Amino acid sequence: MCSRLYHMESSRLQSAYETARAALLAERTPEGFWIGELSTSALSTATAVAALAIAGRTSQDSAEFVPLIENGLKWLAEHQNPDGGWGDTVKSFSNISTTMLCRSAFHIAGKFTADAVRRSETWLSERYGKTPEELAEAVRNRYGKDRTFSVPILTTAALAGLVSWKEVPRLPFEMACLPQSWYRFAGLPVVSYALPALIAIGQCVHHHRGTWNPVTGFLRWLGKCLSLRVLERIQPSNGGFLEAAPLTSFVVMSLASFLGVTNSNYPAQKVIAKGIDFLRQSVRPDGSWPIDTNLSIWVTTLSVNALASADDLNSLDRQDVLRDWLLAQQMKERHPYTGAAPGGWGWSHLPGSVPDCDDTPGAMLALVNLGLDRNHEALANGMRWIDGLQNRDGGFPTFCRGWGKLPFDRSGADLTAHALRAKLAMNDVDPKRGGAGCIYLQGKQRSDGSWLPLWFGNQHAPNDINPTYGTARVLAASRRIQEFDPESSYEEVPKAVAFLLSIQNADGGWGGAKDTPSSIEETALVVEVLIGYSEESRPAVERGIEYLVKRVEDGTFTDASPIGFYFAKLWYFEKLYPIIFTVGALGKALRRT
Repeated sequence: MCSRLYHMESSRLQSAYETARAALLAERTPEGFWIGELSTSALSTATAVAALAIAGRTSQDSAEFVPLIENGLKWLAEHQNPDGGWGDTVKSFSNISTTMLCRSAFHIAGKFTADAVRRSETWLSERYGKTPEELAEAVRNRYGKDRTFSVPILTTAALAGLVSWKEVPRLPFEMACLPQSWYRFAGLPVVSYALPALIAIGQCVHHHRGTWNPVTGFLRWLGKCLSLRVLERIQPSNGGFLEAAPLTSFVVMSLASFLGVTNSNYPAQKVIAKGIDFLRQSVRPDGSWPIDTNLSIWVTTLSVNALASADDLNSLDRQDVLRDWLLAQQMKERHPYTGAAPGGWGWSHLPGSVPDCDDTPGAMLALVNLGLDRNHEALANGMRWIDGLQNRDGGFPTFCRGWGKLPFDRSGADLTAHALRAKLAMNDVDPKRGGAGCIYLQGKQRSDGSWLPLWFGNQHAPNDINPTYGTARVLAASRRIQEFDPESSYEEVPKAVAFLLSIQNADGGWGGAKDTPSSIEETALVVEVLIGYSEESRPAVERGIEYLVKRVEDGTFTDASPIGFYFAKLWYFEKLYPIIFTVGALGKALRRT
């Protein structure tokens, strides 16, 4: 028997879907939610090793750091790319940032793996220059005006003695003493989530470079203790800023490099001690560190919403437990880190998580799918939180309204689309095109019909963009709006569909852009959003479904691709992404049979 949507035996599709669903449900924890597994990171491992090595110079516990440092360096040496560089993940291309940090870690630790260091230096010199000045300039050029990551990289290299301190731009740590409500007017050179780096690295650079300007010097002298108290106040209870080993490591190594490690109650010492504890707790058995602890809330809501798309929530037992768990993760107080109002959700149930405009809509959609009444107080608070984040351009940023013009503080098309989907679920958006978010998305559609996402990319695409992901996410919202107002003309929808059809690969899958290798994640997202759109798109959908089913049948559908961005230009992959997206796509296809 063939399905009405495509030419495939329904039993074959059913079997593939059940296999994917079983894989997803098997990853659920005994507590009822999902944790997933983020990719191990050479960058995280290098920064953690450097932080522990610097802290160990003055710590009474330095002997306990030795095996962590040695195992980390061993892992780095074993996972160096064949070309001599390092990428952010074991599946990533070599890049200057991670290679500079890994090379610095070996120098700081003073435990050389000569061949690894030599090969990394060859890789750097052949591509970016032989002198420290040339390498520093290459790092600065990679990030432009955004100092969120360029300054930490160069600070680590300076601590390793590989570049001069004059090559490290200063950071105005004294600005952290301003009221949080003023940050968006201050023009900070780092994005909102990098406030700990601004304080700790800013003080480290100031200590090593100083300033000739007496006014600036006086302000920074006044701001040293005050900003460290801010840092102490915003540090999570487990010590991990954003649950991220790199950010936490940058803070630890910067403060420990000029303050040392003691048992005093001085704010900096408390921050260092808690940061070290976080690094000890987050190391993996193989000696490496992940890019972040986990995305438990994000992968849980993705899983719920994928099963809802498949009209298969009945396969999910203990839904009341899961619903209660999600409700418990909602932020009930103003967040000390970003100053965000109560009502949002972060990406993890752990204390370093921060509420944002991807996880909050995802949680709201999941709760509605799990049967929570739309009038529930938690959903109302979530809706107020989303509305309070909207920028003047009509779009939605990640963490904080109007913080600045740096990439991860601007409005994003994927975030705006997700917010609109949540608002639609709450019947809180005007389907007659009057919403500012809809107008924002119209304005952000590119001439080829695509949209670019903020938090996802593709390493095979020009400039690391991922129009496939961005277009699929916006199209999901646009098609939903169209369902509310079927008589209106939505010119961006057919243009977006035409774009996706134009970049399908010969194997039936999709990559992040035209002529990039197909991936499970990108193919599944496109298939799910195109199912049932039009007769013209059906052949492409059929080929996409065939691609996914074959990947399930040969067992490769669990192979995750590095499509995620974290920090600036920092890649990750998540174990559950391909499984979740496959369930959503094949389940929706099966529902159409």
